[in-house]
Amino acid sequence: MAIDDDSHAQRRALDALNRAVYLMDRGLAPSQKIRAFQAAHEVVVGLDADELVERVRLGTITELASIGSSTGTVISAAVLGEPDRYLEDLDQSTRHEAGIGAELREAIRGDLHCHTTWSDGGASIAEMATAAALLGHDYVAITDHSPRLTIAHGLSPERLSTQLDDIAELNRTSSDFRILTGAEVDILVDGSLDLPEEILARLDIVVASVHSKLSMPEAEMTRRMVLAAASPHVDILGHCTGRKIIGTGRPPSRFDADLVFAACAQFGTAVEVNCRPERQDPPLELLEQAVDWGCLLSIDTDAHAPGQLEWQPSGCDKVAGLGVAGDRVINTWSADELTSWTSSRLVGS
Repeated sequence: MAIDDDSHAQRRALDALNRAVYLMDRGLAPSQKIRAFQAAHEVVVGLDADELVERVRLGTITELASIGSSTGTVISAAVLGEPDRYLEDLDQSTRHEAGIGAELREAIRGDLHCHTTWSDGGASIAEMATAAALLGHDYVAITDHSPRLTIAHGLSPERLSTQLDDIAELNRTSSDFRILTGAEVDILVDGSLDLPEEILARLDIVVASVHSKLSMPEAEMTRRMVLAAASPHVDILGHCTGRKIIGTGRPPSRFDADLVFAACAQFGTAVEVNCRPERQDPPLELLEQAVDWGCLLSIDTDAHAPGQLEWQPSGCDKVAGLGVAGDRVINTWSADELTSWTSSRLVGS
C-alpha cells in the first residue's frame, strides 16, 4: 500500500502503540510488556517521520533501541496502513463483555473508584476522563490514595487540595462530562480515616478501604470497619476483604460480615463490588450477605489505567445474578443525584 504522508504515517504508528498499551492494560498484562510499548512510543515520537517510513520500507525498524519484534510489527502495520493481526488478537483476548448483567451495565452512568498519576495510576486525570467518556460514561470519580499509603504516593491534604483545583479547571472546559472529586482514604487501625474531616467534606465521593494490617484479629477488624462505615464522610466501603486471587494471592481479612453490612445498611454506606480481576471483592457469598442486608452497591473498576475502566461487566453480572434492582447501584444514578446524596449524608450527620 502506498504511504500517503509521512507525518500521517507517524501519527498512525503512535496511535497503534497507544492502542496496544490500552488493550494490555485492559488485559492486566505484565508491567514490563506494557513498558516496552511505552518505550517504543517514545522512540517513534523522537524519530524523524521520513526516517520512520524509510525504516519500515527497508525492514530495519527493529534495529532501533527499544523497538522489538512485537512493537516493530505494530509500528510497521500502522505505517503501511495494513491490518494488524497483533492488535486484533489482543483486542479479542482482552475483551470484558457482560452476560446476564448487560442491561445493568447499560444503566451504569460512571465509575466511582479510579486512580491517576497523582498516586499510583498510570494516566492523567484528563486521560482517565477521556477514556470514561468514550465508554459512554457521564462521569468518573478520581479517588487517588490518601497519604498513609506511601508506597502508592498517597496525597497529603495539601496535594489533594491542589488536585481539586485542577479538576475544577478541567470541568470548566467540559459541558457534557463531569469529573467527580474523591479519594480512596485508608481506614486506620482504630477505625478513623486518613484525611482530615474538613477536606473529606469537600469531596464528591469518598471510598474508604483497609490497606494495612489485613490479618488483624476478627473482632478488631470488625470494629475498625464498622466505625468507618458509620462515618458520614464515607460513601463507599472499598474492596472489603482485601483479598488477591491472582499470582501469589492474599487471603481475605476476617471480620463479622453481618455486623459490617448491617452498619453499611444502617448508615447508608454503599458496599463496593470491586471488579479488578485480581480482587473480585467481595466474594459472591459475602456479596449475597450485603444484598440480604439491603446495602446499596457501587460497581467499580479500581482502574489504574484507561483500559481498566472496561472491567465493570464482571461486577454487573454478579449483581444482576442476585436479582438486585438497578437503582440500588449508586453509579446508575446521575452525577447530580449522587452528589445530592453524598451532601445530604453530611447534613444528616
